[in-house]
Amino acid sequence: MSTTTAAAPVRPDGPEPQGNRHTTDPRRRKRTLMAIGGVLVAFAFVAPYVVMVLDSLRTSSDVKSTPPSFLPKVWQWDTYAQILGDERFLNWLKTSLIVAAGSTVIVILVAIPAAFMTARHRFPGRGAFLLLVLVTQMFAPTSLVVGLYRQFFELNMINTYGALILTNAAFNLAFAIWILHGFFSSIPLEVEEAAALDGASRFGILRRVMLPLTLPGLVTATIFTFIAAWNEYVVALTLMIDDDKKPLTVGMRAYITGYEQHWDQLFAASVIAVVPVVILFAVIEKHLVGGLTAGSVK
Repeated sequence: MSTTTAAAPVRPDGPEPQGNRHTTDPRRRKRTLMAIGGVLVAFAFVAPYVVMVLDSLRTSSDVKSTPPSFLPKVWQWDTYAQILGDERFLNWLKTSLIVAAGSTVIVILVAIPAAFMTARHRFPGRGAFLLLVLVTQMFAPTSLVVGLYRQFFELNMINTYGALILTNAAFNLAFAIWILHGFFSSIPLEVEEAAALDGASRFGILRRVMLPLTLPGLVTATIFTFIAAWNEYVVALTLMIDDDKKPLTVGMRAYITGYEQHWDQLFAASVIAVVPVVILFAVIEKHLVGGLTAGSVK
């Protein structure tokens, strides 16, 4: 009587085939190099802000010391409390917020219908209008500051928030129109026709259909306008006379004069001035991502 046993499966004990390792190594190396490059680029952008924060925590004499040190010799934590308790700084901050927010609202309210009409309707002079809008973007505020001062002087608007709001809105309107014009033009005409067949009015189509689809463009125009108005300097320096009505970009010069230099306070004020822009982007960024993915599964 003979017995038979089933042969056990043989497991290869040799080294892993070289082909897979050769194909994965270049990809892994490429990802590693891209990660290192991304870290270096991020560091190049973040480094000035790191230095600004560290200098705001130094004493004023430490900022001017030679040779400089990377970390403060004495950590001065009460500088931010001094800045936030400075009534002048709070007035400058209020002016910057009013001017930037007011300019942004005006730009968006005017740019939306202008971009929608130029993108969806062919009317005589449409090309000339778009060209004129583009040409206005080429003028720098510095070259027009004398004319602006004369115009607002005649209107009795010197040293008013309205002068800065209107000026910043005018200089940023062209960019917003062109950005939104491109987004409106990219939406298929059938989407608008389908909404019209469902009984939507022209305003309803714009509000319920077109604006949600152009949300990334609205976010871009909003951020660009707010930052541009927040950072504007030349026009504000010319039109605003009272110290308590100056924006941050102009008012912070008071910390560095020919008689006294408070570098620690200047850097602390600069750090605080960055915060509203960061908050705006953090709040609005999720809407940007939502707008980019909207309709992807419909």
